[in-house]
Amino acid sequence: MSKKQKNIVLIIGFVLTLFICYKLAINKTIHQKQQFDNLYKEILLFKNAPKQLSLLKQKEVYYDSLLTKYQLYGSSIQNNLLKVINTFSNDNNLKVVSFLEPHTITKNDLIVKNYEFVVEGNYNDINQLIYQLEQKTKFGEIINLHFEKKKNFRTGRLHLQAKVLLKSFG
Repeated sequence: MSKKQKNIVLIIGFVLTLFICYKLAINKTIHQKQQFDNLYKEILLFKNAPKQLSLLKQKEVYYDSLLTKYQLYGSSIQNNLLKVINTFSNDNNLKVVSFLEPHTITKNDLIVKNYEFVVEGNYNDINQLIYQLEQKTKFGEIINLHFEKKKNFRTGRLHLQAKVLLKSFG
């Protein structure tokens, strides 16, 4: 056997030895390390469970305070929205022309409701109503506001109507 053949056999033997070592020892060690890391993460999660529970209770109290602050009481959002619109309309000389049933869309386990209503009155009063709905009560966001000047042909008077689309989640 020549030196060249001996070197080739030696290199093939070395590579074969490395492969056998990887299969028998190194591979199992890497697998055990990954399993250890996963179990350690679970231990950390269980250690933090009481802390997370207290944080969730604090969040619940906070969200309940937000519901009372923004006038979202126990009844449905539709009833509360109509109540807020009616009280504001009575105080500011607005007229609620129509209030339609909400259009409900379910997308990825998220319920989106679109409320459509029409109010009639002064431009500034309508803007104040929209501001109150978006900023002070947090019912949702106004996704469309369409002003239209209409004429009553019996009396010959013009009046301003606003068609409002309000988007609410939940």
